[in-house]
Amino acid sequence: MTPETFAAALDALHWKQSDFCRKTGVNKSTPSNWMTEKTPIPLWVDAYLGAMQDLAALHTKYLATTKASASDE
Repeated sequence: MTPETFAAALDALHWKQSDFCRKTGVNKSTPSNWMTEKTPIPLWVDAYLGAMQDLAALHTKYLATTKASASDE
């Protein structure tokens, strides 16, 4: 995972770096170290963000409520 794909995955989830840190328990400075390439992004991050994107898509598809159109009523 590159810094660009990390940022794109966060954007797709509507997350900030601080949201990622809170959800995963990583130190708040860790993502900025990844973004500046001071440290490599661990493999688990790509897997985790991919799983969260899959869950978000499933939520949207099966659980999110939509407004009924006039023809549905």
